[in-house]
Amino acid sequence: MVRAPWPVSSLLSLLGSYPEVMLAIACFFVLRLLNQKVQNSKLPLSWPVVGMLPYLITQTHRIHDWCTEILRESGYTFRFQGPWFAGGEVVITCDPANVNHVFNVNFANYPKGEDFGDIFDILGNGIFNADAESWKNQRRMAHSLINHAGFRAFVARASRDKVSRALLPLLQGVAARNGVVDLQEVFMRFTFDSTCSLIFGSDPGSLSPDFPRAPFALAMDDAEEVILTRHIMPKMWWVILRWVGLGTERKFAMAWETIDRSVAEYVSRKREAIASQRHSPGSPKVDDGEEGTDLLTSYLRNQAEAGKRDADFDKFLRDTTLNLMIAGRDTTSSGLAWFFWLVSTNPDVEAKLLEELHGHLSEAAASDPDALVVFDPVELNKMVYLHAALCESLRLYPPVPFERKNPVKAEVLPSGIKVYEWTRVVFSLYAMGRMEGIWGKDYAEFRPERWISEKGKVKYEPSYKFLSFNAGPRTCLGKDVAFTQMKAVAAAMIYNFQFEVVQGHHVAPKVSIILHMENGLKVRVKRRRTAAAALS
Repeated sequence: MVRAPWPVSSLLSLLGSYPEVMLAIACFFVLRLLNQKVQNSKLPLSWPVVGMLPYLITQTHRIHDWCTEILRESGYTFRFQGPWFAGGEVVITCDPANVNHVFNVNFANYPKGEDFGDIFDILGNGIFNADAESWKNQRRMAHSLINHAGFRAFVARASRDKVSRALLPLLQGVAARNGVVDLQEVFMRFTFDSTCSLIFGSDPGSLSPDFPRAPFALAMDDAEEVILTRHIMPKMWWVILRWVGLGTERKFAMAWETIDRSVAEYVSRKREAIASQRHSPGSPKVDDGEEGTDLLTSYLRNQAEAGKRDADFDKFLRDTTLNLMIAGRDTTSSGLAWFFWLVSTNPDVEAKLLEELHGHLSEAAASDPDALVVFDPVELNKMVYLHAALCESLRLYPPVPFERKNPVKAEVLPSGIKVYEWTRVVFSLYAMGRMEGIWGKDYAEFRPERWISEKGKVKYEPSYKFLSFNAGPRTCLGKDVAFTQMKAVAAAMIYNFQFEVVQGHHVAPKVSIILHMENGLKVRVKRRRTAAAALS
């Protein structure tokens, strides 16, 4: 006997009598739909109330690679929906057209703003946080000092001296005992000492064989980690933590105290030194001419000529020197660490660098194969392949992996996405270097040749495509200083030593506003006798 099918009305009546059955069926279809979408796309889904925050939390440990994946999937621009209650709408992009528009074409619509200042409050009213006339005045003053011929000469001399007196002897000691060293730690200490010398005129000597503790440097590290947390965490959460003095914000407050104390000590000592010179005619005098001097001395002398000193100027000195310290120390050390990792894992590039270095070797250095060689700044500026290799490293591993902006007025970006006054626009420099549409099919390769023209000269790439030194009116003032230091370090280290990454050592980006390595860069150091022997 064949049973007649149930009428639709009877079926609906039965389901209506059992709400839990209806709920189960609804959940089944919703979950199946979500699962299908997740399988077909790497893009996160926006959930009610919490938005895409759960996805962000699960990917925080690999935030830069995750951003790269979703930007590649979405066509270079993606709207991230944060929690409804936290105003968390973010537009993430690596589209060069958007970069050019925001950093150049419509620069006035994207100031740093209050939100940026709140997150980076430790920088005070320094050049990184400043807007409008304050920013223009600070940049004008910094530009005149940093681009002064005397200061450029001072940078070149100080970099060469630090390499010959501290860096190379340290590595020679490690090589002599066939030891292992963390190159990232070495570079952090080198740039900390160098930047202190350039800004404050004082070398703290942290690059010593025993690696002495440097509270100022450690406090800067702690502050940077918390600032990255502030970017990810909804603002009201970290504001509450700051108010009650708990968690990461307690750590931040302690770092802030150490930083203020350290800067104040440097400024006080410099004032005493200048006063001592003024009252002691026979004492050695710091020259502002061809030899140059540190930036703090220049700022203090400019202020003395104006005949005025007040609390506002003391605050200005604190904010300015701290901004320059963070810019000078962290970016250069990060760039060097990733450069040496890439060179050590690409022997063909290393061989070409050695060939170029050998071609610019002085007769004095060539006559003594056992001597530790330091290259002259004039010769370093002639090395096209070295410059290209550094640019290629910065393309793949930009020291500042992201930038953020907030529009004053709503508008539509060139990519077609609309941004509002409450939208945070985040630019992923890390992702930009990993897009085939921007750099070609070989985007993932470490290939310095892409930076060399057919005539053998360094090839220019527009800053909105190569954003490592920012773009537009806020282009980094210390770009040339950074290249001077990196070239001095890279040339001397590659010519004199060979570096082999310790087997099994895992290299990955650290979650921070600066692209440091999570586990450092552990290498075994071996002495090279001559470039010619290495090439053979």
